[in-house]
Amino acid sequence: MDTYKVLVVDDEEQNREFLKGIISEAGYDVDLASSAKEAIVKLTQDTYHVVLTDLYMPEVDGLEIIRYVVKHELGCIGIIYTGYASVETAVEAMKIGAFDYVTKPFKPEEILVVIDKAIDHLKLKEENIQLKEQLRTRYRFDSIVGTSDRMLRVFDLVEKVANTDATVLVLGESGTGKELVARAIHYNSSRAEKPFVPVNCGAIPEELLESELFGHEKGAFTGAFRMRMGRFELAQGGSIFLDEISEMSPNLQVKLLRVLQEREFERVGGVKSIKADVRIIAATNKDLDVEVKEGRFREDLYYRLNVIPINLPPLRDRKEDIPLLAKYFIDKYSVEKTGGIREFSRNAMNVLLRYRWPGNVRELENLVERLSVLCDRPVVEVDDLPDKILRGTAHVSSIIPHIELPDEGIDLSSTVSEFEKSIIIQALNRSNWVKNRAAKLLRLNRTTLVEKIKKQKLQKPAEISL
Repeated sequence: MDTYKVLVVDDEEQNREFLKGIISEAGYDVDLASSAKEAIVKLTQDTYHVVLTDLYMPEVDGLEIIRYVVKHELGCIGIIYTGYASVETAVEAMKIGAFDYVTKPFKPEEILVVIDKAIDHLKLKEENIQLKEQLRTRYRFDSIVGTSDRMLRVFDLVEKVANTDATVLVLGESGTGKELVARAIHYNSSRAEKPFVPVNCGAIPEELLESELFGHEKGAFTGAFRMRMGRFELAQGGSIFLDEISEMSPNLQVKLLRVLQEREFERVGGVKSIKADVRIIAATNKDLDVEVKEGRFREDLYYRLNVIPINLPPLRDRKEDIPLLAKYFIDKYSVEKTGGIREFSRNAMNVLLRYRWPGNVRELENLVERLSVLCDRPVVEVDDLPDKILRGTAHVSSIIPHIELPDEGIDLSSTVSEFEKSIIIQALNRSNWVKNRAAKLLRLNRTTLVEKIKKQKLQKPAEISL
């Protein structure tokens, strides 16, 4: 916006004309009103960015104009000036929402400085609104790409829980988009205007994490030279995202449990309880059922966190989303490029569909970003793909036996079941029937492997004693 509009309100014509002259000369568009009533009429009929009003006028004073502007959320800034200043009126003016309070007599440059500051403040507010809208747009559900049935169920669940205060536990392998889901929940909730504060519990040393989360008082430990607010305080009114929650020490798990139960905490070295008006969204790439059973994660904390679980499928389990994701990332990285890649050839896409994607969506995004820089042609061919992906697809195809289809045909279900049974037994035998290790060999979650063992009715062979 090139020109900002100022409304000057004063019952004395000489004052109005004087102010109009100096403000117009500074490049502002100026309108005049001789009374508060006239000003309110103009405010209903036109858009102004600053209202500059005298305090004392007949019938209705300048404070009423400020009240009207604030009450009706007109988006303009009110400034009061007067030749009869007092502490009481100054306090009252600021209390009801005036931006500044100027006393007469004043020099032309003084009033212009106040108006310039008001316009800067207005610009900042507009930029903040735009930024928040951009964030909200960025993290709407359609920015989490996918049309597979499993992802549609995720979208539905996110939409249902977003505008509640329920604690959410996001589960999924590394690179599946857990933080993106957490941000989508926050920015589509009633807390969207407040902070979203992420904390990677696995990246901060244990001895520092407590202070990072809850803050500390001055002198609480060596090096604590001043009081410091923690992430929970910084997130007040908003949401805190505790990523890699399974890496939290048992001592901190107890303190987090208290926050969930009592909605309050103390800074390290402090005795004063601080209320925690914060929504907690936690995430992990580990199986917390296993962590609980093996004593590494508190069962009571697990149930407090697991109010609304959201399971993000690995990319290998939603391969129908790979072409859509690839297109999304191609568009993302070609925004600032005149050339760059436009698509994958059919053969190259078939390779991507056969690859297991251990790094999930993050790995696919990194691939597209790399190709957008290094590939010299618009269509990505198989020989443009990195060796890791080519080896990965070759490995998968090499372990599948070649089966000739007999003339009479085969029972596909039983054939696949027998092949699966054979592979599972090999993994179990190789890991001495330790299910965690077998699951890793098969790149499965432990719970999935246990279900398959039950379905196949597999039992560990009895040991023979001599």
